[in-house]
Amino acid sequence: MNLAETLNLGCLCRTLNPERLRQQLETDPSLQGMLAGLATTHPHLFSETAVFLDPAIRTTLGQAIAAIEGVIALPAYQQAALASAPEIARLNFGPAGVFMAYDFHLGADGPRLIEINTNAGGALLNAALARAHRDCCEPMQGLMDAASDLTRLDDTFVAMFRAEWQAQRGAQPLRSVLITDDAPESQYLAPEFALARQLLLAHGITAAVGDARELQWKDGSLWHPALPGEAVDLVYNRLTDFSLAEPAHEALRSAYVAGAAVVTPHPRAHALYADKRNLIALGDDALLASWGVSAEDRRLLQAVVPHTELVTADHADDLWARRRQLFFKPVAGYGAKAAYRGDKLTKSVWAHITAGGFIAQALVPPSERLVDVDGVATRLKLDLRAYTYRGQVQLLAARTYTGQTTNFRTAGGGFSPVVVLPLEPNTVRLTVRPELGEGSSPCEEASINSARADL
Repeated sequence: MNLAETLNLGCLCRTLNPERLRQQLETDPSLQGMLAGLATTHPHLFSETAVFLDPAIRTTLGQAIAAIEGVIALPAYQQAALASAPEIARLNFGPAGVFMAYDFHLGADGPRLIEINTNAGGALLNAALARAHRDCCEPMQGLMDAASDLTRLDDTFVAMFRAEWQAQRGAQPLRSVLITDDAPESQYLAPEFALARQLLLAHGITAAVGDARELQWKDGSLWHPALPGEAVDLVYNRLTDFSLAEPAHEALRSAYVAGAAVVTPHPRAHALYADKRNLIALGDDALLASWGVSAEDRRLLQAVVPHTELVTADHADDLWARRRQLFFKPVAGYGAKAAYRGDKLTKSVWAHITAGGFIAQALVPPSERLVDVDGVATRLKLDLRAYTYRGQVQLLAARTYTGQTTNFRTAGGGFSPVVVLPLEPNTVRLTVRPELGEGSSPCEEASINSARADL
């Protein structure tokens, strides 16, 4: 067991500084009271406990993401992915898509890719949370200092939006951004929409949050009541109507197809990255070799991408026999909706799955984090998310939970910051005392006498 695993399973330290989190979330007067409101409406959004990560795993994540991005850039891959995508996904205006996310489980043999998301939420909330965890208990200060620099993340995020704009509009100035979803005020991550608005405003960009169903397409421009008298330059698109096919989104679709508004993320990004059928190709070594993917990248993808196959009626019996080793997901699913562990399936659900539109993925059990829940040491599952832009990792975050899939209903769980440990174990003189047993060794009881590289 490495040091990160030892800390995750043996350290009950609560590293969150609530006052620092309040300051991070309420950077603008219009946001005052946000944390108090979240405590009532989102009681399990934030974990008070950080998740630790081995630096070698962090390196592997970056290499795997780069390899995947390299495959996705191949004309042969794009032709295959777009063949089954809606026509609108063939449009390519230049933007790549903001807040891409790669989700992993940490298996016994390293990280395993679970899925890729193109409109991943939580980056701004997780950035604030990570900064608030820096003021943790004294024995952990050295570890927290090993995390990536968080002070420039706001600038990084704004630069990403500007890069999306420039990819389609060149040197024209970006004047206005609409952050949009259906009924955005009722969405679970609505607080993040407010954070995004304030971030853009603070950098001199007019920004508003508005309902996508209220958009208007007229006079060759896109308009919204939330931006009175000003056409929408860029749409930060949080819709789960990934192909913009719903009648209520006709105005957005028309503006996008005409190239009249920069939309990010967009249908092409979803088709190339987030359609779960793409995982089949990413794990097919022979197919990747035929596309000219290097042997080194193929070895990496074989280790990171679990075997995935399309569910079809003609091999339903075989899949049913192997179901306990499989996880079933809809090809265009999101947020773990309609996703099922094979060992939990009922016959009625199975009939729905075999009717079409699902993939079967080799089951990769998540790793765990020990947390203190009302004085009881409790093991929660965790998954790891890498927020990226054009293949570069911007931020790592984790979600801790119980249940079949990730959720925000678990006491002691929620978003957790990820602390990448130092490359050299002796950089931090921390000894976890496993003899104290689970539930009795908060970080204050960790002695700072001698580091053990074999932990």
